[in-house]
Amino acid sequence: MSVSAAAIPEKLFFKIGEVCDIAGVQAHVLRYWETEFPMLQPQKNRAGQRTYRRRDVEMALRIKELLYDEQYTIAGAKKKLAGEQRGPSRDSGQPVPSRPPGRSLQRPPSLAARLGQTANSEQPATAATSTSEQSSTLREIALQLREVLDLLDEGDAEIAADQAERK
Repeated sequence: MSVSAAAIPEKLFFKIGEVCDIAGVQAHVLRYWETEFPMLQPQKNRAGQRTYRRRDVEMALRIKELLYDEQYTIAGAKKKLAGEQRGPSRDSGQPVPSRPPGRSLQRPPSLAARLGQTANSEQPATAATSTSEQSSTLREIALQLREVLDLLDEGDAEIAADQAERK
């Protein structure tokens, strides 16, 4: 893709015709790809015309490369692109974790120290008040984050249950 990416003009936005010329496909093909590949979603302007950004053009070129050059099917190209966006894949030789790593509620060790240093170095007279306010704010944020993590865990459990039912 690096050779094709070099051929992309330095612009912020591209019209569908320009992307067709760059990618070497017709407009109906690009519109079809938009329905099949969620990572190719150009925005529409007020007039309803598609406006592609550079990343959209690069994605269209990658899709074309997978479908036309590497002979992937639509489903195979979707899988390949999803794997590329997630990170390491089986093709790279790096292990892929079978499930997401567990969530940890441990705070970074340097966070409290950094906040304490900031309060102490900026205003020594109000350091105790500032540190107290920061501590209560951090506790409040931690509680809210725990609630979010609990919701995510519940969602993970529901997904696992749904997958178990399908099998």
